[in-house]
Amino acid sequence: MRFGLLGEKLGHSYSPELHAFFGDYEYELFEVAPDQLGDFIRNGDFQGLNITIPYKTTMLALCDDLTEAAAAIGSVNTVVRHPDGSLFGDNTDAAGFEGLVWKSRISIRGRKCLVLGSGGASLSVQYVLHKLGAGEIVVISRSGPDNYENLAKHADAEVIVNTTPVGMYPNTAAAPVDLRRFPRCQGVLDLIYNPARTALMQQAEALKIPNMGGLFMLAEQARCAASVFTGKAVPAIKAEEAWKTLGSRKENRILIGMPGCGKSTVGKALADLLDRPFVDCDREMEKVIGMSVADYITRYGEEAFRAEETAMLTQLGKTSGLVIATGGGCVTRPENYPRLHQNGTMIFLERELSKLPKKGRPLSLRGSLQDMYTIRLPMYRRFADVTVPNDGAPEKVAKAVEEAYERISDQRA
Repeated sequence: MRFGLLGEKLGHSYSPELHAFFGDYEYELFEVAPDQLGDFIRNGDFQGLNITIPYKTTMLALCDDLTEAAAAIGSVNTVVRHPDGSLFGDNTDAAGFEGLVWKSRISIRGRKCLVLGSGGASLSVQYVLHKLGAGEIVVISRSGPDNYENLAKHADAEVIVNTTPVGMYPNTAAAPVDLRRFPRCQGVLDLIYNPARTALMQQAEALKIPNMGGLFMLAEQARCAASVFTGKAVPAIKAEEAWKTLGSRKENRILIGMPGCGKSTVGKALADLLDRPFVDCDREMEKVIGMSVADYITRYGEEAFRAEETAMLTQLGKTSGLVIATGGGCVTRPENYPRLHQNGTMIFLERELSKLPKKGRPLSLRGSLQDMYTIRLPMYRRFADVTVPNDGAPEKVAKAVEEAYERISDQRA
């Protein structure tokens, strides 16, 4: 059996990895231009498809038969080709979004909901919000009566759902709205899953607004789609397992801490433990600046180095599935936090001050190591999701780091 994901531009899709949890079938990515869509649907070699941007509403007219949900929503995201060649269209996005709402514990009933975007995913979201008893549903589009120029009319929105691609990889710094304009907001749901924490979600987090990204929705809709593809029910618990496993697999483990605290040594051991790539930020910086970090700081100053470091972290933070050992001073720039946090859990690797080396570290030599530690300690605390003492062999500490990650991952779930 041959299945896959159909879209115009697919980029870094997680769908093949997800479907491996749900069935023993081949799953591919089909990137098809709009002018080639008709030919692909008629002659393409597939038994079933998931549909993504921009074809969810287009597929409605190309299907010979629809489920009640797909017809009511006006959007198709799952298609099966019958033996006679006819196409059967379903919508599992609705079930996926309903699962996301349930998982997030964000209450919908009676609340004013602002839906950002008016495409196929938006139609599924609106359908579920109606089903869950939303008090009012307002759809914000670029050119409709409710748009981004008159958002002030809806400052009383209580739940905001982003169905647009704004904030998606690789343009991860963008956000569709400023949440400070919605003082009554009590929940934010973002259908984007790459990065794990969009700029919109990070602002919600900073404002202490409950929020959740789209990976759980992706897993739940994929589980439902797998049932449609194979004709066999896939247990609901499989979506939870896929979400947790894939989320852990994609989440960067980011080590922060004082110079000489052992980030590189422990990071390498952790990368070996998890069988994933290791990135030493100081070594990466040396590739960028063409000299040692110490020489660059001595020649051009710390501020010049920090600017180069932030530029590098801006790109590195967009990646997934790495173990990253940061430079000791990355926490001195607050803007580095969202860059690292978008796809990573940050572990403060703490080592006793007396065990930190001073030799060969120009920033340490400008003042006492005690002064640097005193200044930076609260910065490490602000950045860190968890603190792990480096008080043993690298392999032992690496194991402790991963155990700490698993504990906070369970708490987030």
